[in-house]
Amino acid sequence: MKQDNLILVAAGGTGGHLFPAEALAYALAKRGARVRLATDERALQYGAAFPAEAIHEIASATPMGGSMVAKARAALKLGQGVRQAYALLGEIKPRAVVSFGGYPTVPPALAAALRGIPLILHEQNAVMGRANKFLSQRAKIIASGFPIIENLPESLRDRVVHVGNPLRPAVLAAAALPYPDFADGKLRLLVTGGSQGARIMSDVVPEAIGLLSKEQRGRLFIVQQARGEDLLRVQNAYSLLNVAADVAPFFADLPLRMAGAHLVIGRSGASTVSELAAIGRPSILVPFPHALDADQAANAAQLAKTGAAEVIRQIAFTPQWLAESLVKALDDPKDLTRRAQAAKSAGIPDAAERLADLAIATAGQ
Repeated sequence: MKQDNLILVAAGGTGGHLFPAEALAYALAKRGARVRLATDERALQYGAAFPAEAIHEIASATPMGGSMVAKARAALKLGQGVRQAYALLGEIKPRAVVSFGGYPTVPPALAAALRGIPLILHEQNAVMGRANKFLSQRAKIIASGFPIIENLPESLRDRVVHVGNPLRPAVLAAAALPYPDFADGKLRLLVTGGSQGARIMSDVVPEAIGLLSKEQRGRLFIVQQARGEDLLRVQNAYSLLNVAADVAPFFADLPLRMAGAHLVIGRSGASTVSELAAIGRPSILVPFPHALDADQAANAAQLAKTGAAEVIRQIAFTPQWLAESLVKALDDPKDLTRRAQAAKSAGIPDAAERLADLAIATAGQ
């Protein structure tokens, strides 16, 4: 690809959208492409880390929920963003736009369609999000993170290319690590909650551990993410139970922590499910029950099909249920090893490379 070819990546300012966009940017740079990022104000804190020659803040809003006045304001702000993005694209002239979903990507994606610039939508989830669904008719290609997009109109299925979800270099490094053995008799648990709903983990997991016998608790080592307001009570609970645990609101090395776990308990956002598959770790997944499009339930179902994940509705995710599951894991580590192999077989570690090749081919047309 010639050095004067520019690809604009559009992603909202949350980790779930920025991380795959970052992975794509690295893959594009390796192919000699220039990359710029269009995003909202939330992503500016990541500016130093995102591998782009420039980051453009575009006005955006979410026209969902709230009063009619709030919706009208959101629509006006989105209109402002489209005007900004239209002017920007006329100035920088990208050869293609790759959009990762969420309402912050609507203005640059619409501007690309208006200017006749090829648009690639990447849908991370097994259910198409509302912003991508709104944009889907305008896309030249819909790149999917999972083998199926459950709610995609039949008329658009010939535009779908399954590439997987692009993974950060830190995840790819963790994916090269072997599944940990059980030589010391310890069961290593990683408990995550994502940005939404981590409190259920803080409520249920320590209480479940308390239902185990003293001997069973002694065979556990727990790494758990807990919100700041829950941190002290979770730490105190494990201390009183004499359970070895590392509890913090955030782990910068989370992919490595995942690689070091025998079993992961968490939500089922697209990034989490894709990382579990690439790294190859068995899991207990509790989909976030209030997601607008039930995307987490659909994501979890995809991994459950392989036998790698056990999926439980939040209403049924009780301390008693979890304690029984942990006893099974302690009694049968060979089953966890089998499930780890099943997870690994579902992973797509080269998803960023696939999407980069697709973007470059589209830009060259």
